[in-house]
Amino acid sequence: METGAGAGAGAPTVIETTVDELAARVRRVLAGSADAVPRILLGLCGAPGSGKSTLAAALVERLGAGTAVIVPMDGFHLATDLIRGTPLAERRGAIDTFDPGSYLSLLRRLRTRDEDVVYAPSFRRGLEEPIAASIAVPRGVPVVITEGNYLLADAPVWRELRGELDAVWFIDTPDAVRLPRLIGRHVSFGRDAADAAAFARGSDQANADLIDRTRGRADLILRLAD
Repeated sequence: METGAGAGAGAPTVIETTVDELAARVRRVLAGSADAVPRILLGLCGAPGSGKSTLAAALVERLGAGTAVIVPMDGFHLATDLIRGTPLAERRGAIDTFDPGSYLSLLRRLRTRDEDVVYAPSFRRGLEEPIAASIAVPRGVPVVITEGNYLLADAPVWRELRGELDAVWFIDTPDAVRLPRLIGRHVSFGRDAADAAAFARGSDQANADLIDRTRGRADLILRLAD
């Protein structure tokens, strides 16, 4: 896929870009594929509040629902009942509060493309729970966009996950933009302002620091124009 340096191939290319330009980049790859019905698995990575979900939705809008579908990493959160009363509950969203093995298995099914429809889980904000088999990915859909925090993590299973993706784009959003957006999101889903700010600057920030250290494994680093 037309990307940039690629993981392990030196520093990734940093580009200032727009959603329209990124959609055009995907279309060029589809048009230039030797496969009659190609499939691209595109990852969007970045810190909490960086705009991954927003970019994914905008790309699907530009490309068309029959061309692209979103499969979020958040569908692989561990369920609340499983972590309730454990230290994991206090730092939900950390890398060890996900099930990467199941995520990897799903990506491999999407890559193999030998089923009429693959059903993926979503994550219901407000309910704060993963919902199984709630996203349909028909075999004919050529672009699968998966977005999440740890797509570039240099850790067991996550490295294998990275290998299933044709490209991973890292969204570089300044903290001055990202943090207020993240705090606002926490408030909108029920936290009071003080708790939202504390979580964003505490557990979320620890995750953001880890994620930022993985940007060198991206294919492209995106600085999105407003």
